Amino acid sequence: MNTEAALGAPEAMQGELTPMLTQYRDLCARYDDSLVLFQVGDFYETFCDAAEVTARVCEITLTKREDSTGRYPMAGIPVDNAEGYIETLLDAGFRVAVADQVEEPEEATGPVERAVTRVVTPGTLTEAELLGGDENNFVAALVEGEEGYGLAMLDVSTGDFYATGTTDAATLRDEAGRFDPAEAVVGPDVSVPEAREVFGGDCMVTPYDAGAFGFDRAHERVSDYFGRPETLLASPAEIRACGALLAYAEYARGTTDEGERDRLDYLTHLTRYDPREYMLLDAVALRSLELFERRSVHGATGTALVDVLDETACALGRRRLHDWLRRPLLDTDEIRARQGAVEELVGDLSTREFLHERLHDVYDVERLIARISRGRGNARDLRSLHDTLAVVPALREALAGAESDRLRDLHERLDPLEDVRETIDEAVAEDPPIELTEGGVVREGYDERLDELRQTEREGKRWIDSLEAEERERTGVDSLKVGFNQVHGYYIEVTKANTDRVPEDYQRRQTLKNSERYYTPELKEREDEIVRAEGRADDLEYELFREVRAAVGDETERVQRVADAVAELDTLVSLATVAAEHDYCRPEVGETDSVHVERGRHPVVERTQQSFVPNDAHLPREAPVTVLTGPNMSGKSTYMRQVALVCVLAQIGSFVPAASARLPVLDRIFTRVGASDDIAGGRSTFMVEMDELAGILQHASEDSLVLLDEVGRGTSTADGFAIARAVTEHLHDETEAFTLFATHHHDLTAVADSLPRARNRHFSATREGGSVTFDHDVREGPATASYGVDVARMAGVPDSVVERARALLGPEEASNGHSASDVEPATNGHHAPDELLERLREVDIGNTTPVEALNTLAALKRRAEERE
Repeated sequence: MNTEAALGAPEAMQGELTPMLTQYRDLCARYDDSLVLFQVGDFYETFCDAAEVTARVCEITLTKREDSTGRYPMAGIPVDNAEGYIETLLDAGFRVAVADQVEEPEEATGPVERAVTRVVTPGTLTEAELLGGDENNFVAALVEGEEGYGLAMLDVSTGDFYATGTTDAATLRDEAGRFDPAEAVVGPDVSVPEAREVFGGDCMVTPYDAGAFGFDRAHERVSDYFGRPETLLASPAEIRACGALLAYAEYARGTTDEGERDRLDYLTHLTRYDPREYMLLDAVALRSLELFERRSVHGATGTALVDVLDETACALGRRRLHDWLRRPLLDTDEIRARQGAVEELVGDLSTREFLHERLHDVYDVERLIARISRGRGNARDLRSLHDTLAVVPALREALAGAESDRLRDLHERLDPLEDVRETIDEAVAEDPPIELTEGGVVREGYDERLDELRQTEREGKRWIDSLEAEERERTGVDSLKVGFNQVHGYYIEVTKANTDRVPEDYQRRQTLKNSERYYTPELKEREDEIVRAEGRADDLEYELFREVRAAVGDETERVQRVADAVAELDTLVSLATVAAEHDYCRPEVGETDSVHVERGRHPVVERTQQSFVPNDAHLPREAPVTVLTGPNMSGKSTYMRQVALVCVLAQIGSFVPAASARLPVLDRIFTRVGASDDIAGGRSTFMVEMDELAGILQHASEDSLVLLDEVGRGTSTADGFAIARAVTEHLHDETEAFTLFATHHHDLTAVADSLPRARNRHFSATREGGSVTFDHDVREGPATASYGVDVARMAGVPDSVVERARALLGPEEASNGHSASDVEPATNGHHAPDELLERLREVDIGNTTPVEALNTLAALKRRAEERE
């Protein structure tokens, strides 16, 4: 949060404050963590230091106001265009408290009453203009108690509410990274720096009312919404986190007095989950596998996994797809239920296309009903809800003959809500205006009283429309006009050249430069009649609309159930579309304890390249560790990621890009891929790598998949190889996790040969003439060189540097670069045993155990046989 001092309270002013500034000061004191936007007519004003901040951040004019208090800075933004400026203030790190006029100026006996109607923060956005996308926008609350941590996450715009608990700080960070909240609040038992370690630097973290985190108050608040917390949540810490988060959401709505707080009635579900119920993908894995993050390469924005899977038709499906990717399943029954639905939709093109087309007509019902329930929905929101519900019968009919259990279940859950739809249709005009208080919102025929008032208004306006022609004929003045303005009402305008022809019953209303404006007693009577009817009609129409909106809001839980079903259906249709159009197969999940993928493909890379070479992946339980070698740029990193992504897709219930796949249920995927540093945190690339490696070795299990790419690069060759070897042996002997270890430490292949449950694989290349071509093809056995000099030449390094590098390698090393076992010669040739000789020279006989000597000899013998 931005902590600039003196955000609003005008203590610097001299003398007694005016009543209006007293209001402003009191609101600033009450919302002392926010910048208060104070409505004065058509503008939201800020004063004193807050005005200087607002003017600088929003790049608007800083003015001066002078009254009995003195002369002080003032800056304002228009009420009708406030959202854009509020977004700018949010981006600058401020909370914004919006203080609206809650009393009509003409009804006020003193200063117009104002109240904070909403507190806008990064995690409590509900306005479509500020949300900016379909993804969830979470605010979190974190508690630490004797029994461990309690973590709650709420999307205020949709009502999605989750809670979990853990005793492990690493798991806590992983769960926070899974939901990636925009904002977090903490109580007295968690410091802001500690919370920032959990939520990351992009999350706004601030302390909130310590009392709201107290157990008794939190327990009462959760009970008020969901019933006894003990039946939903697993610990006092979780109850405290949920209660405090509810209090914060109410605070953001603008409520201030405990006794007058306004419930968020659209919060109807609280989902408590155990982190162990889902495959865990921590922040490092999410980033490395590029599930959501679109990396930029050479200035061009890349493609994330969610992009290639997203054939959803509506916002509900897009959010659900993101949720499934954040939390892959461990329950094989649920996985197979989703797969069965996807398989049926893959095989039924006409139904799939029909559903996809109709789902395009679905609005963001979760956010619509949230706004409606909060009393912020307008007439267009109600019509959008109506139009969405009108689609449901067609969706339901399309699933009437479904065979899979999941699609049959969705057929039952798709309640058309005819009563809700009819209520809206009977009351709300088909194409209503945005404004609720200016008429045209309620359908004609809905209310007899309103119809009579509107008829009176229309008859009066028709009389006025005919008045101009009648008065022209009566006076003989062809230029005579009848008009209206907000200040003077209806008038008859006559140019000054014709004022001598004005009848006696004309009474002067206004004098202009070139004309005079008049009214007649009859015109004034009609005007009063129209104004009375129009005002009463507008007030009645607004009250009728509020009644309809409240009635629809009472059905929030039913609407949310339909939205849930539509979201799941849209996601399943999307997965089926991708599977059908890109030749994915249904994987067998949970029926094996080994990873077997035939002709697997990277789901993102295959879309961005003209040709992609499929590869098998076999990690049997009896040999779960694979050391992967091969030239630079040959595809090792892509291969490892594609294996991981196939497993992720399988466990969300999707088909996978492969000819066939038999997969275990993985509890977690770990990645140590790529180089990064943490300059702000004082950590080098090597230190970041070791931190990530430590987390893997501490938490991986035999049901985990571990991807390691070039462990030990940031130190000396000897240290790097020692670390790589020790890690390989630990994963082999202790962890027994499925492991893909890509390396340029070629000595590591000998280690793999010496381990009974490890194997070597390599990426092949073909040499023709003086160039090397990467085949992107995985083969048995180890590579014998990385061909770094060749890659340097291909990248455009000057020939003089390339040749000097070859010379520095020496004849034996350079020869290796041209005769390695992973390079297939274009013509038959002789492979000199330079590498074997070099390996023999490196053996330290005096410090080699008999077992190590036998292992080394076996490895050399096998390589010699490969050269025959």
